Amino acid sequence: MPDSQKLQTYLVGGAVRDKLLGLTVTDRDWVVVGATPEQMIDLGFEPVGKDFPVFINKQSGEEYALARTERKTARGYQGFEFSTSPDITLEDDLERRDLSINAMAEDAEGNIVDPYGGQEDLKAGVIRHVSDAFIEDPVRILRAARFAARLSFSIAPETMALMKEMVGNGEVDALVPERVWAETHKALKTDAPQIYFKILRDCGALARVMPEIDALFGVPQTAKYHPEIDTGVHTLMVMEQAARLTDDTMVRFAALVHDLGKGVTPKDILPSHRGHETAGIPLIKGFCDRLRVPKKYQTLALAVGEYHLHMHKMYELKAATVLKVLEKTRSLMDEKRAQQVATACLADARGRTGFEDREYPQANLFLQFQQAANSVDAGAIAQRISQSDLGNGQSQGEKIQAAIRYARIEQIKKLQSTLITTD
Repeated sequence: MPDSQKLQTYLVGGAVRDKLLGLTVTDRDWVVVGATPEQMIDLGFEPVGKDFPVFINKQSGEEYALARTERKTARGYQGFEFSTSPDITLEDDLERRDLSINAMAEDAEGNIVDPYGGQEDLKAGVIRHVSDAFIEDPVRILRAARFAARLSFSIAPETMALMKEMVGNGEVDALVPERVWAETHKALKTDAPQIYFKILRDCGALARVMPEIDALFGVPQTAKYHPEIDTGVHTLMVMEQAARLTDDTMVRFAALVHDLGKGVTPKDILPSHRGHETAGIPLIKGFCDRLRVPKKYQTLALAVGEYHLHMHKMYELKAATVLKVLEKTRSLMDEKRAQQVATACLADARGRTGFEDREYPQANLFLQFQQAANSVDAGAIAQRISQSDLGNGQSQGEKIQAAIRYARIEQIKKLQSTLITTD
C-alpha cells in the first residue's frame, strides 16, 4: 500500500476551490513536493504519466503529481515542456496554473496555501489569470469562459485584456476542434452556459472558433415576435432558458444552433427571416463537422433547426403535417426524442424579452400527438392486410405502409377534434 504520509503532499486545484465554495468535491488531485520518481515508486505508487511524473495511489485511485514547472516550446496547447525536480516549490507549481481560483493548495493540517489571491477572487466572483504565462495556451481562454459560466463569475479586466491580445495575435487560431468542443461541452453542462458564449464574443474568440454563432449578433428580427430585436441576444436568451428547463446537453446544444440560418438572411428582407430554417441546415452541419460534434447532437440540432417553426404552429398544422414533423424529427417512435425537441422549442419560445415565463401549450400538444400516433398497432394492421386480397396493383408492403400512415393520421385528427375545438 502506498505510504503518502512519508511525502510532503498538498491537495490542489479544483478540489480546494470547490471545498471553499461549499460544493461537493468529486475528484482530488495531489502535488508532491521534494520527491523524486524513484522515491514514489519505492513508496508503492504506480507511475502513469507520459509527459511528466504522475503516480496513482492504487488504494484510493487518486493522482499524485510531482511539483513541476512548464515552458512553451511551440505554438498551440501541446507545445509545452515540463520539468520536475525536488527543488521545485509548491508556489512554483501553482504559478503554472491558469486561474487564481485553481491555483490554491491545502496542506495536511487543512491550511490553505494561496499565493495568487484565489480566495479573494472567489469571494469577489472574479476569474483572474495567475501570470502572463496564461497567454501561452489558447485553451485557457475557453477555460476562463467556462469557469465563469459554471460559477456565474465575471472576468477580471486585466484577464479580458490578455484574452483579447491572444485573439489579436492569432493564438486562438491554433486551437484544435476537439479541444474547442470538449470545453464547449463542459460549458453546456453549467448552470449559465450563455455566459460562456458571451465572454468568448466579448474577447473576440467567438468569431474565430464559432463564426456561425458570432454572425447572429447585430442581425435584427421582427420586434413583434422578438422584443430583444438582436438575433445573437435571442440566442443567448434561448440558451439561458434551455438551462432552466433541462440538464440535457443535447437539448442545450440544439437551442444554441437552432437559428443559425438567420445569420445568412439577405439584408433586403430583414427583419423578416423567411426560410431561415432550411438555410440553417448546411450551417449546422458545417458547425458540427468542423468541431467534431457527436452525431447524436447533430441529428437533434438539425431536427430542431428545421422544424422549430412547425412546433410554434402546432395548433394550426394539418394532421398529415403533424405526422411528417414527428417522422422527420425522429420523434414518432421515440418519446425521449419528442421530449427533447419539445423542450428545445419551448426554450426558443421563452428566450425573448418579456416572454421568459410565457405559456407554451404547443410543446405538450406535440407530445400528445406523438402518443396518439404511436398508439397505432402497426403489427395488427400488417397482419390484417397480409390476410386480405391486395388489389389496386399495390404490393403488400406498400398497402401496409399506407394503412399504418392513414391510421396514425386518423388518431392525430381525433385528438385535434377534442383539443383544438375546446382551446
